[in-house]
Amino acid sequence: MTEERTVPVPSAWTALSGRYGRALARACDIGIALVVLAATDYYDAEYDLLLGGLMALSLLARRRFPGTVMAVVLALSVVQFALYNLSDLSDPPLASAPASYDAAVLFAMMSVVHHSRTTWMPYLAGAVVLLATAAGAVGVPALGIEPFADLETLLVFWGLTLTVWLTAFALHTRRLYAESQVARARHAEREQEQRVRLAAARERAEIARELHDVVAHSLAVMILQADGAESVLRKSPDMAQSALKTIAATGRDAIDDMHRIVRVLREGNPDAPDSGPPRRLVTLDEIEVVAERARAAGLTVDVSVEVGKDRLSPAEEMTAFRIVQECLTNVLRHAGAGAGVDIRLHEEQGTLLISVVDDGAGTLAGRGVGGRSGGNGLVGMRERVELAGGSFEAGPRLGSGWHVRASIPTRTK
Repeated sequence: MTEERTVPVPSAWTALSGRYGRALARACDIGIALVVLAATDYYDAEYDLLLGGLMALSLLARRRFPGTVMAVVLALSVVQFALYNLSDLSDPPLASAPASYDAAVLFAMMSVVHHSRTTWMPYLAGAVVLLATAAGAVGVPALGIEPFADLETLLVFWGLTLTVWLTAFALHTRRLYAESQVARARHAEREQEQRVRLAAARERAEIARELHDVVAHSLAVMILQADGAESVLRKSPDMAQSALKTIAATGRDAIDDMHRIVRVLREGNPDAPDSGPPRRLVTLDEIEVVAERARAAGLTVDVSVEVGKDRLSPAEEMTAFRIVQECLTNVLRHAGAGAGVDIRLHEEQGTLLISVVDDGAGTLAGRGVGGRSGGNGLVGMRERVELAGGSFEAGPRLGSGWHVRASIPTRTK
């Protein structure tokens, strides 16, 4: 049983962020800015509206430039407290401090924690706000800032700061998790598409091998038989009739195989219960059938199969048969009638050894009819053997002829 792999589905949080995220974020930023700006109405100092307005305006960019926005808001807060401490020189005070629009500092810190892409910025933002409130509580004489809160008020400010920081950090963690889910889903989708493409490529290669084996062998036998029947039609009608029977039998088998291949193309599973006639199993016994057809086409074929019954799986028997079939096809095409072929199959220490040697009908290797090259036949044989985990070797013999040797590890049924 194969393990079914599922593609992670992004959460509703992620889907919402992707579909309506920008509009919702912009509306949230505008709402926060309006809250900070509205807070300035409770104060009537000369610079409260200006300072609060600048803080609110800077918060509109808090998502894209969180660190810069926090620096600006903190600088405005320092100016606010400095103006407040100049109240001795002016009456009423130039700015109110602390004021409710100072919540912009917390919003800016929350933006740094939530939107910053660096790991240390959230902690730095929290530390800066805590230190700033502590400095305001004890005063900074160098900047002309007098203490504005006692220890109890300072603890309240720190508690509020930590609450906002932890909330922002939780949102930050949730956002990172949602982004990781999206990235994981996209990666899994790409992997699944790649697996589908690889599976389709393997299927096309398998169908191409089957088509080549069926068409090339069948046509080679039928053409040679037809040529032989034509030459002896008047002199020996019996031989011509035998050749025509061989042509008919070869054609019927080829049609059956073609129907199976077409059924695979149409339905994708030739072994399904409703996929028509059952698939014809190819066994080592079929080697003698193709050898007999090759003999009828003019070859001298010697076959030796020394493999115990039920020692090979159906796939291994199919591979062995297709190799022998392709070898006979190549001999018929390149050496022609009169060539001798020696076929040997035997099992040795868990390995099926296949040897097919021909004499090339006395013609030097590579100088037969059209010569031999690493065409689709040799490529298909090598692919079959390598898919079975074996090794493949093919090449010309010294003098005349050709040899093919393959070894396939066996898996006893």
